[in-house]
Amino acid sequence: MTAYELPKVWEWEEENSNKVGNRPTAGSRFEQKLPVGEAPFQLYSLGTPNGIKVTIMFEELKELGVEGADYDLYTINIGEGDQFGSDFVEINPNSKIPALVDQSLSPRVEIFESGSILLYLAEKFDQLIPTDIHGRTETLNWLFWQIGAGPYVGGGFGHFFAYAPEAMQYPIDRFTMETKRQLDLLDKTLAQRPYIAGDTYTIADIAIWSWYGRLALGKLYKGSYEFLNLDEYPHLLEWSKRIAGRPGVQRGLAVEYKPLGE
Repeated sequence: MTAYELPKVWEWEEENSNKVGNRPTAGSRFEQKLPVGEAPFQLYSLGTPNGIKVTIMFEELKELGVEGADYDLYTINIGEGDQFGSDFVEINPNSKIPALVDQSLSPRVEIFESGSILLYLAEKFDQLIPTDIHGRTETLNWLFWQIGAGPYVGGGFGHFFAYAPEAMQYPIDRFTMETKRQLDLLDKTLAQRPYIAGDTYTIADIAIWSWYGRLALGKLYKGSYEFLNLDEYPHLLEWSKRIAGRPGVQRGLAVEYKPLGE
């Protein structure tokens, strides 16, 4: 294998550019008309770790008896490039799922980034986030921790462990070390309290379970349970299994996504 020579100026190879693949530029690539249903919320998403955060949140709100939390759920097939369509980019200029529209207000509210969506819904319905300053701050500490830490698991460890065209020791070692450090942090935190931010279930648990709980249960990357030696983290495993048993979580994972054609 030829050693990589670092160029003075990086240039994108245009022949690799297509409708689906990443490019070094943002913005829409084609005209698109997204469907709009009658529910107060319109959710455009996919069942990825970031996507399931929001469906779980909605189903947990329903489990709490919250009124006004109905939503229409439409598939954004990132493998086919739906996220680059003009209507989706209008909601989320970053072209990532999930994206949410609250059409119960006029003008409508457009929300993107999974953490922002969780916080918006928690505050709108006054649920799953503590009202006292200490509990709220600790919940937001961990919510923002997940947003910052998650890319090490997904774009880092997950990519090089499961999706890269060939195994490369340096990036696998680097991202495995950081992923295990994060798992150890969660395990030690959950040894002291039943939920991530304290004594109550919050949006921090939803955000972190969708990545780290699923990873701990061996649901993200084939072979990762053994590779990461996840039996080392008993408190994280117990929490992961407990959250997985919640009815709202189970419904959030099983919810039906409508195709964009409907």
